[in-house]
Amino acid sequence: MPESPSSPANKVPTISKEEIQALPLAQYTGPIHVIAPGQSCIEACRVLADEEIIGFDTETRPAFRKGESYLPSLIQLATAKAVYLFQINRDWFPMEIVGILESPALKKSGLAINQDLNKLKQIRNFNEQGMVDLAVSAAKLGIKTTGLRSLAAIYLGVRVSKGAQVTNWSKPMLTPAQIQYAAVDAWISRELYFKLH
Repeated sequence: MPESPSSPANKVPTISKEEIQALPLAQYTGPIHVIAPGQSCIEACRVLADEEIIGFDTETRPAFRKGESYLPSLIQLATAKAVYLFQINRDWFPMEIVGILESPALKKSGLAINQDLNKLKQIRNFNEQGMVDLAVSAAKLGIKTTGLRSLAAIYLGVRVSKGAQVTNWSKPMLTPAQIQYAAVDAWISRELYFKLH
């Protein structure tokens, strides 16, 4: 395992692709709540609003043709006890979710979040507050490779699978593999906040 940033040598932690491959696969084993368009998200957002730190991520249907692009289809928010997956679209982006993103009292921890936020604003405009970019936090510690996979390996000792990343996130029914992948990304984003701060 790489040295901790607080080690006596104060060496910047690094990890190779081979070392990452040897790590156990990250699995989220807590409750996962999938909230589809039209379903009430009031209770979920009430739970989220009571937290101090939540993990944040989005998923977007991949584009394979030149000039093709899509807007986010999923917002993932992780608490200490559960992960909430909101299947958003142009017709369903509730104000309760906007309230979470705009809350200055609630820290939302994610990786390279500006692109996610800019794309979400193409669906519904909002003024985000309380966002914490883990890539910025890691860079301040001198870490050059600030991807989620590398940071999870260095600080949590797990390997994040990218198998479901390029699947179709806009389908009404997500597969079990997509649900697990999405939950892991948000959960890891929350766990890394505590390691980097």
